[in-house]
Amino acid sequence: MKDNFLEIQELLQQKADYQARLNLMPYDGTPEVKEQSGKKYLYVRKRVGSRLTSTYVDVYSEELHQLLLKNAKESKELRKNIRQIDKQLVNLGFIDHELPESVIRNLEFARVNMKGNIYDQAILEGVATSFPQTEDIIENGKVSGMTAIDVQKILNLKHAWEFILDKDVIQSDSNYYMLCHIAKLVNEGFFTDGGRIRGVPVTIGGCSYVPPIPVELTVKETLQSIVASQKSEIDIAIELCLYCMKTQVFLDGNKRASVIYANHYLIAHGQGLLVIPEKEVSEFKKLLVAFYEGEDMSIISSFLKHKCWKRL
Repeated sequence: MKDNFLEIQELLQQKADYQARLNLMPYDGTPEVKEQSGKKYLYVRKRVGSRLTSTYVDVYSEELHQLLLKNAKESKELRKNIRQIDKQLVNLGFIDHELPESVIRNLEFARVNMKGNIYDQAILEGVATSFPQTEDIIENGKVSGMTAIDVQKILNLKHAWEFILDKDVIQSDSNYYMLCHIAKLVNEGFFTDGGRIRGVPVTIGGCSYVPPIPVELTVKETLQSIVASQKSEIDIAIELCLYCMKTQVFLDGNKRASVIYANHYLIAHGQGLLVIPEKEVSEFKKLLVAFYEGEDMSIISSFLKHKCWKRL
């Protein structure tokens, strides 16, 4: 199976991406119209085990009916793609291993805290949102009173978190390809290929540091070196996060991708979560600028470890 490693890893990432998209669907099931007392109502019908369930959605409207039909079609296609990948994985000799108990608990911990994590990340990015608004976007895919760009950023964060919390993806290596795929998800809708390494100069607002154009081989080797170091898991996760931020690997979304990438590594080792809380954002930004401009990494690392590390 070693000869097929890269192909298997790519298939697992595709499968997790499809599964994450499936989880994003606001309604799961086949739409049906029911009429009562001369009025029409919309339901979604779904088989759960041996039972056929019917869940009320809303009063009938043509717009909502078309949305439900579209969701049902997309869900069917996603499930078909997942089944095809499962067959390919079997043919390549992939065996689905059981996760360690510590990782299973960490995945559950991350899922329980996902809304709060996404809200904190949105605040770090300057998205004008409240927690109830963020929660509404995550649950329903839309909210009033926010720009389409900010809503898209939050939906992309949900997509990226759903991706890394897949049981197959969490078993994959925290390497350059994982980082690129996460960046592609957080930049979805903003760039054609948001996971491609940056090839043009960029500047960072409020900072004199100008990051050099990254070299793919150097980034790959550095990430591999960090992961292979003898440091503790939290120190490795923090270093991965800070290196990716300072390198500015991508045209945009570097902080979002770096935090989620670091969490992929941390969760895979059952060591909690790394997220900058809303109340610590201002201090973190000051320390990040100082780090960019040459301050020793130990200062911001200590801050992240003591203020931003959520342990199980």
